[in-house]
Amino acid sequence: MTEAFSYDQMTTRNAGFVTAAEQARLREASAFIPGTGGMGGAAFMALVRAGIGRFTIADLDRFEVSNLNRQLFANLDTVGQLKAEAAAQAARKINPGIDITVMGAEWVDDLDVIAVNHDILVNGMDDAGAGVHLYRQAKQHGRTVIDAYASPLPSVIVVRPGDPRPEERLGYPTVGTAWREVTPDMRVQCLMAEIEYVLVHSSSHLYVDLEIAAEVAAGRRSRFSFSTMVTMAGTLMAEEAIRHILGRKGGADCRGYFFNPHAVRIERPLNPLLAWPKRQLVRRFMQKMMGS
Repeated sequence: MTEAFSYDQMTTRNAGFVTAAEQARLREASAFIPGTGGMGGAAFMALVRAGIGRFTIADLDRFEVSNLNRQLFANLDTVGQLKAEAAAQAARKINPGIDITVMGAEWVDDLDVIAVNHDILVNGMDDAGAGVHLYRQAKQHGRTVIDAYASPLPSVIVVRPGDPRPEERLGYPTVGTAWREVTPDMRVQCLMAEIEYVLVHSSSHLYVDLEIAAEVAAGRRSRFSFSTMVTMAGTLMAEEAIRHILGRKGGADCRGYFFNPHAVRIERPLNPLLAWPKRQLVRRFMQKMMGS
């Protein structure tokens, strides 16, 4: 027989990490997660199991066989299904009392209402235009965004309302442009700026095939991902979301950090004096790899 579900029983082993009052706060908390594939899906899974009570999740895509290597809600039964629908179905099998709203492309039009009605926003997308929209609305409505870099090493960033937006901090060409007017070329430039930042401020280049990375940057190959790295990044994102909801001090800032499981260390952004010369080397390297 299937044991009757009890929220208290489900979360009983959380005791010791969170107090009873904090667990009650998690149960009343809400999170918006656009993108429930790789990192977004891992963050969603962790937050569901932590006991967050309400979610709005959104995704435009369906699971494919190529997602099986890393995306927690991808399996042979869900291939072909909408990612957000499959993720919601799995979450309800963990906590039948969970409140989940599933959305598709319409979320971008409803973001004003979504942002106001959720405690935390967890970005699981890789679309530059929609990401710009998410960050701008988060600032307008005083919401914090949890995110991660497009990096071979797990990473996490926490962008609070008063922090510079990633488009400002990383020098995206989208600054001053309406998000719906972000062009494919601008999206490529955004990705290149993010890759440059990752190479300058982490040791990511030591752990990937740089020729394949150059093909990805040039748009000749799909982005590469690996299960352990994606899941670790999603878990780091979930941890920061919980920290924010519970009002705990510490954690990542808007620049974030990289976790290097190969060398077992945290890699934080370099100070400007060290970053400048490395950036020049990285730019020359990227130009060479791109054949320009």
